[in-house]
Amino acid sequence: MALNNELLQILACPKCKGSLELLGQEEGLKCTACAVVYPIREEIPVMLIDEAVPVARWDQGVREV
Repeated sequence: MALNNELLQILACPKCKGSLELLGQEEGLKCTACAVVYPIREEIPVMLIDEAVPVARWDQGVREV
């Protein structure tokens, strides 16, 4: 099941309140300003600052902090 487009439009980075970009096969939401990815687990975005994975680690395949 795909994430609802309306939900994606209203979601913002919890740290900087900036926009988010959907990655790949709905694996995560990337905040370019903060250089982190908020993972999507079981079709639910985990929008917790403590759960955000740095983009560099995400690109290496790390999906958890």
